[in-house]
Amino acid sequence: MDIGRIGSDGIGIKNPPGSSNPHVQEVLRVAHEELRQLLRQRAEVIKRIGTVKQTIVGLARLFGDEVLSEQLLELVARKSGDRQPGITKACRMVLMEAARPLGAREVCEQMRQRTPPMLLRHKDPLASLTTVLNRLVKYGEARTEVRENGRRAWQWADDASATSTTGWKPTITVAS
Repeated sequence: MDIGRIGSDGIGIKNPPGSSNPHVQEVLRVAHEELRQLLRQRAEVIKRIGTVKQTIVGLARLFGDEVLSEQLLELVARKSGDRQPGITKACRMVLMEAARPLGAREVCEQMRQRTPPMLLRHKDPLASLTTVLNRLVKYGEARTEVRENGRRAWQWADDASATSTTGWKPTITVAS
C-alpha cells in the first residue's frame, strides 16, 4: 500500500490522474473525517461493552448465576464457568487505559498484574502479546511507534492518542 504526501488539509492522498478534482477531494475529506469519528465511536463502544459486562458479572456474583438467562450467560461468556477473558480483549483494555505508548514487556507486566492466569496458558507470553498487538495495529485499533532505544511501543488508536505523542494521524490512500 502506497501512502502519498500529506496535503494541506492533513489527509494523506496519493495523486492519481484526475485527483485534483475538488469533488474527489471533498469526498475524501468527508470520508476521512467519518472514518476518524467511527474509530472513536468503536473505542467508546468497546469500553462501554466491557463496563456493562462487568456490571452483569458483578450482579451474577452477588446474586448467583441463576438470575441470568441462558442467553445472557452466553453474552457475558460465563456459560463455561472457568473461561478466562481472551488475550486480545485484555490487550485492548491495557492499551485503552494506558496514558502513553507501551512496549510489549510493559503490556505483559500489566496483564500479569491484572489477570495472572491468562499468560500461564502461553508458552511464550511475550511472543503471543507481540502477535496480538501487531494484529490490533492491522485492524486499525492500535498504532505503533519506534522508541529511542529502537524498540516498538503500542498505543490505542483513538483520536486523542492519534495526535498526542507522535503527531501520527490516520491517512486515506487512494489506489491508482
